[in-house]
Amino acid sequence: MNYLLFNPLSNNGMGEQIHEEAKDKLKDSFSDLKSTNVLELNTEKFIEELHPEDQIILVGGDGTLNHFINEIYGKNLKNEFYLYKAGIGNDFLRDIDAKEDLILLNEYLKKLPKVTINGKTTYYINGIGYGIDGMVCEIADEMKSKGIKKINYTSISIKLLLGKYKRPNATVFVDGVEHKYKKVWFASAMFGKYYGGGMMVAPTQDRNSGKLTFVTMHKSGKLKTLMIFSSIFKGGHVKHKKICDVIEGRRIEVQFDKPMALQIDGEVVHNVTSYVAEI
Repeated sequence: MNYLLFNPLSNNGMGEQIHEEAKDKLKDSFSDLKSTNVLELNTEKFIEELHPEDQIILVGGDGTLNHFINEIYGKNLKNEFYLYKAGIGNDFLRDIDAKEDLILLNEYLKKLPKVTINGKTTYYINGIGYGIDGMVCEIADEMKSKGIKKINYTSISIKLLLGKYKRPNATVFVDGVEHKYKKVWFASAMFGKYYGGGMMVAPTQDRNSGKLTFVTMHKSGKLKTLMIFSSIFKGGHVKHKKICDVIEGRRIEVQFDKPMALQIDGEVVHNVTSYVAEI
């Protein structure tokens, strides 16, 4: 049996439709496809009852993938797991430079970083956004809850940059070495290069290196930040070394002096004052 796992909430509620399109496209390559809502899945029981020849295809984007890896990571996986491109962000597929809509996931699930917030630990596959990027996702979630379908994350970012985003100060430890920052725009711990639907936050990060990359923008005023904002989509922001720090490490701890929203692969955590990411 082959299983097609889908998230009906992905792609702004278009997950059911995308699942049907995927099922039609994959029917010749995967026989006997059984559709299952991944949000209703008893994952532990599902994994235990799989036969070695069963294949599993996950339909979704970064958020769906994050949910799924936290359900299966660390388990004895004897089957082939695939990801079928859907959703909005797809920063994971962008990072691995996937040429097809369907990719084999297993090799990417061998060593993932984890983040601990308020005593709760989860795994992630792209990156952590803390600061303005977390607040952008927070506002986007509020818009989704109101039924708004078309959400422009870049527009939200610019409005926050020019308006109500208040920059915190940060204390950061990378492999035990302390760094102090004032007026922080964001403080990210990256496993891949991208988050936010194509923002190349950490252009030098390699997910196979065994390290994470800490990236922060700080000190700069609103006008200068706005001027270089668009360069983040190609990683050009890291050239501005007076306001952007890039540090590799295995353990990254970030402390803000006031609570802010944080996003993990696009999933929002509210009112966070600190996080620890490690690999």
